[in-house]
Amino acid sequence: MNLKINKDLLPMKGHYFLWNAGTAPIVPFMSVYARQLGLSSFIVGIIYTVLSFSGMLAKPLMGSLADKFQCRKLIFLVAQCVAAAAFFSMIFLPPIPQTKSLARAHFVCDAAEAGFEICRDNLDNYALTKIQSNVKEKDVICTMDCPFKARDWDIACKYWNISSSCERKTSRITFDARVPLNHSFQIDTCIYFRTPSVTIKQAQDIEPFCPLYHQITTDCDINCNAQVIDNMMTTTEQVTNVSDYHQFWLLLMVYLIAWIGQAVTVSVADTLCFQLLGHKPHKYGYQRMCGALGWGIFSIISGILVDQFSNADETDKNYVPVFGMGVAVLLLCVVVSYQIQYSHQAISSSILKDMCRLLTNIRILVFTLWCICMGLCTAMMWNFLFWHLEDLASKHSYETQACIKTIEGLVMGIQCLGGELPFFFLSSWILKRIGHVHAMSLVLLVMGVRFMFYSILVNPWWTLPIECLNGLTFGLFYATMASYASIVAPPGTETTTQGMVGAVFEGVGVSLGSFIAGLLLEEIGGSKTFRAFGIFALVACLIHALVQYLIQGSEKFRKENSHEQYGTFESTAHNS
Repeated sequence: MNLKINKDLLPMKGHYFLWNAGTAPIVPFMSVYARQLGLSSFIVGIIYTVLSFSGMLAKPLMGSLADKFQCRKLIFLVAQCVAAAAFFSMIFLPPIPQTKSLARAHFVCDAAEAGFEICRDNLDNYALTKIQSNVKEKDVICTMDCPFKARDWDIACKYWNISSSCERKTSRITFDARVPLNHSFQIDTCIYFRTPSVTIKQAQDIEPFCPLYHQITTDCDINCNAQVIDNMMTTTEQVTNVSDYHQFWLLLMVYLIAWIGQAVTVSVADTLCFQLLGHKPHKYGYQRMCGALGWGIFSIISGILVDQFSNADETDKNYVPVFGMGVAVLLLCVVVSYQIQYSHQAISSSILKDMCRLLTNIRILVFTLWCICMGLCTAMMWNFLFWHLEDLASKHSYETQACIKTIEGLVMGIQCLGGELPFFFLSSWILKRIGHVHAMSLVLLVMGVRFMFYSILVNPWWTLPIECLNGLTFGLFYATMASYASIVAPPGTETTTQGMVGAVFEGVGVSLGSFIAGLLLEEIGGSKTFRAFGIFALVACLIHALVQYLIQGSEKFRKENSHEQYGTFESTAHNS
């Protein structure tokens, strides 16, 4: 068996590998990075709506310029440099100023024992486990400053044996409480800490005893010698009027520049790839396999590195190492992309006229609506899957949250290596066997099933086997979308057509999906939102299959299609 390697395609393969390897440490984390900087799911959804809309405008605009002035390679290289610079700038984005307040501890002294409890609505189920795991000492000392009424002083002076402090009674009392962590317990969103002894004004330890019917209850300011407890006592209020902060506009601008650079790069890259493939567009999946390989390898590495460079005691993660690594790989990608050689093709005499004629075809119209549906679903998966997994991890266990970035890295790795890679390789065979139309229905069906699985998740680790479905929902989907667009594109409008398809998918579908997903996530939570999107995908699958069946069975459409100028191209796309 002779293995033939097309050397003209090697730089193209190198671009796909390095571009995906460089964006894998950055793009998937952009939504949760914005969350860490202080933005809500609704605001992040708005941001991604704007980003996707900007991609919708940039792709056909840059594609038209590339086709008209035959400067595809120049636009291709400049877009990569712009994206790399914007990605690097993300490292220096400042957080949105947050309003923080210190929660109070409820101190109780009764006939049973003395102690205090900390209650917070968003306290994790494993909060006490986190404290016990991070504090090496058996006992913690907490300084408590509590308002004391005259009746409270009478009880304390009589039963706590603090006569020296009773000579001058004030409206408050300050004491150091000894807290043995092994005697603490958690119920729902409250943690109860026993205080078997207290120290007042550096005196000897005192047992805070209160007999029956002589109870002391008060809310105290507290400061412990364990940072993890103090962090739990701090409450952060969500910022609503983010438009008043320059930090928000700076983040939006950097994200916008990065997204436009990325969108143009992907669109022009696919055009160059199909041009190099010539009359073999079905081999597109073989080239994109390299991209899946790069994304899979570097995403796993990125997830592990984020966890390794982050402090387990803190909720914020350190993304600087992986962002820097991604930018370095992208700069290498620019060097490799410069080596791509291609010949200029014929220029369409009227790009706008050809595109308008193309869009009047019923098959192209259905294809466009399919791209929008896939964009809606892809937005949920791209922008809010990690958001959902992190919410699940916060409710599951301390160990799970501590390694959540490793889980996210494995998710991306399996998506690519266990999903996209084999299906990009098999996409040519699948499209020849079932055709583009049936492939479109299939990916909608699998997308709906995938989202239903997400909706019943409890443990984030169980998302790993689900990610193998990404081979169908993205690998086969993207190969179907890109190859179909290449086949039906009128001569001289290849870049414009790819940009138009990308604009519809991203600018309409992903944009609208980001807005809806961000809104629903804030209102009903991640599980119900994924269930809603799953139902939508399954219904869209049924409608798409029915419409295609009616079109295929219509003799009138077949007669009209035979007289269309580009009918032969579309028939090939349908039957290939």
